Amino acid sequence: MALVAPSGAGKSTLLHIAGLLEHPDAGEVYIDTVATSELTDIERTQIRRNDIGFVYQFHHLLPEFSAVENVMLPQMIRGLSRAEASNRAAELLSFLGLKDRLTHRPTELSGGEQQRVAIARAVANAPRLLLADEPTGNLDVHTAERVFATLSQLVRASGLAAIIATHNLDLASQMDRRVTIRDGLVVELT
Repeated sequence: MALVAPSGAGKSTLLHIAGLLEHPDAGEVYIDTVATSELTDIERTQIRRNDIGFVYQFHHLLPEFSAVENVMLPQMIRGLSRAEASNRAAELLSFLGLKDRLTHRPTELSGGEQQRVAIARAVANAPRLLLADEPTGNLDVHTAERVFATLSQLVRASGLAAIIATHNLDLASQMDRRVTIRDGLVVELT
């Protein structure tokens, strides 16, 4: 689903609330019929770690680690062994077209390659939901299209639910649903 709205409309805030990073001012976020306001911080963290993947406009990769290590870290935090995490990271990065870039550090990767590493990191723990906040916003048009096509292919292949905030109407038109924020409400775009 594409979330299309002008700057300042609340796209990032909505994604942060949906991702349990912020508490809503009113209303409730339910996950599997459970009101998340009743969960402890530890329980909310577990949901974020296990069920939700995040991709931001700026990739936030750790510069001292290689591409494969950046994708391994969330898996190891979740409890996978180093070997399991390394194998899964290499598979994901290869699927995203980065097979020959596994050992490169972020500064040795292009912007599009860095964003694909960020996507691999976001889905490394096989979340059920991917929240992406302007994931192609700081890329040139050609690279943005390539990264979006890769992201779309990954989402469809894995059956992952995704909410992608974007200003790019061309990319939004390729998604199954398009919504916007109007007067504080999420409404369907036609």
